[in-house]
Amino acid sequence: MPRIPPPVLVAGSLNSRDQPELTVDDQFLLRPWMSADKEVVASAYSDPAIQLWIRRSLDLREAEDSIAKWNRDWQEEVGAYWALARRDDGSVIGWIALVVIDLEAGLGEVAYWVSASARGCGAASLATATLASWAVDELGLHRIELHHSVHNFASCRVATKAGFELEGTHRSALLHQDGWHDMHAHTFFGKELDV
Repeated sequence: MPRIPPPVLVAGSLNSRDQPELTVDDQFLLRPWMSADKEVVASAYSDPAIQLWIRRSLDLREAEDSIAKWNRDWQEEVGAYWALARRDDGSVIGWIALVVIDLEAGLGEVAYWVSASARGCGAASLATATLASWAVDELGLHRIELHHSVHNFASCRVATKAGFELEGTHRSALLHQDGWHDMHAHTFFGKELDV
């Protein structure tokens, strides 16, 4: 029985192609993760500032397993993960992903972190805007969501600078180390909506 309406994107929209490298600007790029990045990932996940919002840590083996999972998610069309790297020396300074991809619904959810040495340089908002625009304009998703704790003011600034609109607040939505946090919900549609 056919679906009414049909899916926004059909199966194969991701895994029929290689995961692209995305140019952010003249300083940064997004590239797929490699096994050799495991030290960078493990180090970042030991940063208390990242742990506060990501809510986990990873040792080297777990980092390598995570990278393998991130790459499988592209093939399974359920997620897409990139290393945020400097263009001049290739050093990885962050992680950005569509942690949820629902091709049928045309939905994605973006998440990110930036290492301590690169915070405040604008890389997170530039990378988030680049990824969201690619997901809508190139891939064809309709809606990109972004959720963060209401106490994560830096993440709220990133979302706003990247063109995500604040839609509302999910009350007591996610358990952190210090208890349940309300979460801001932001959305990105790319072009103007025809309403």
